[in-house]
Amino acid sequence: MKEFMMIFSGADYTDLGLSPEEMQSRMGKWFAWGDKMEKSGVLRGGNALTPSIRRVIGPNRTVTDLTSAEVKEIVGGYYLVSARDFDHVQEIAQDFPDYDLNGTVEIREIMVFDQ
Repeated sequence: MKEFMMIFSGADYTDLGLSPEEMQSRMGKWFAWGDKMEKSGVLRGGNALTPSIRRVIGPNRTVTDLTSAEVKEIVGGYYLVSARDFDHVQEIAQDFPDYDLNGTVEIREIMVFDQ
């Protein structure tokens, strides 16, 4: 098995104007998906990310502080999963809760360096 990162991007829930009840429902879907992956043994870790962003760019290390309102879509979190290949991760990602909000799952294989 290989390790992959699923990176989740889309609009921030607050920016979409979701009610507290809708946000609670969404979080329930996220917890159910995480539980499903954990029970099947593929989930290795992951976290949600806050909407605050600090970018440090270029040789002068120019610093820009942004919020989700200032960028079109944000990286909202990630999961690390163990899977055979990209197709397997794509199957795991079928239950991603935010597809209906035009959310995106980017799948990246973790690079392993031999020492």
